[in-house]
Amino acid sequence: MTTRRTFIKTATAGAAGLCIPSVVPILPDMSSPKISLAQWSLHRALFDGKITPIDFPKIAYRDFGITAVEYVNQFYKDKISDIKYWGNLRQQTDDMGITNVLIMVDDEGLLGDPDKKQRDLAVANHFKWAEIAHKLGCHSIRVNAFGIGGRDMLRANLTESLANLTNLTQAVNISVLIENHGFHTSDAAFITSIIRDVNLPGLGTLPDFGNWCLNAEWGSTQDGNCSENYGPEHGLSEFLPFAKGVSAKSYDFDAQGLETRLPYQKLLQLVKSAVYTGYIGIEYEGNRLTEYEGIRATRSLVEQIWSQLPK
Repeated sequence: MTTRRTFIKTATAGAAGLCIPSVVPILPDMSSPKISLAQWSLHRALFDGKITPIDFPKIAYRDFGITAVEYVNQFYKDKISDIKYWGNLRQQTDDMGITNVLIMVDDEGLLGDPDKKQRDLAVANHFKWAEIAHKLGCHSIRVNAFGIGGRDMLRANLTESLANLTNLTQAVNISVLIENHGFHTSDAAFITSIIRDVNLPGLGTLPDFGNWCLNAEWGSTQDGNCSENYGPEHGLSEFLPFAKGVSAKSYDFDAQGLETRLPYQKLLQLVKSAVYTGYIGIEYEGNRLTEYEGIRATRSLVEQIWSQLPK
């Protein structure tokens, strides 16, 4: 028998059910890539003194219309303790509306060194750059997971150092990203197994399109003669689930503006299919074009291919 009370309860429940909105997932905007400029693209001009490191963000904005930048610590080694310098750089980028993305850290010791004291020193040296990255408003530092010894020794030592470094950098909201840079660091399966073992959200990857040579320091495949190439598509696909940055390396271009050494269409398809929403860093490393020409050619190719890929 339906009473007034049961009718009200039933009607109220039904009305409440009608008011529950359907859950519609909010998909990220993948219509255009987020472009940043890697400072290494201008390394010749910087080493030759034609431009100064403090002007890098201004050059990215003024000459290329790029409003996100990735630094290389090599150009700032003498400024590491200069608090005023970093404050001025942060103010400059803030005034121009530029996003400081990350700092690429080189030559600060082997995180996989067999000597415990040397590993700890490498961690401390890298952390100094994480503190600077924090001052600049970056989200990460990029490291090289180099070391000495067999695979078992490397795995143990890198796991320890990367865990220690990441625990330190998480305290200042900075992530640690491993880039494929030759030898074992270009073995994506090996590196991602270490990331899984460390199991910290602040440890990830910065896959580079071009550094997949397993038997060459820094892993460059620019000359096309690498005899042990892990494969850019294979490596990228394994690194992407952990990626907090992507480096669009380029070496040279043909008359149609296509990169001649790397399968850009397939690589960018992998990036887009992974629903990667971070920055794609333009990193021209070739010698035939000028650095300015190479930067523009790389950006043009990334944007052209991206617009043609399925959503």
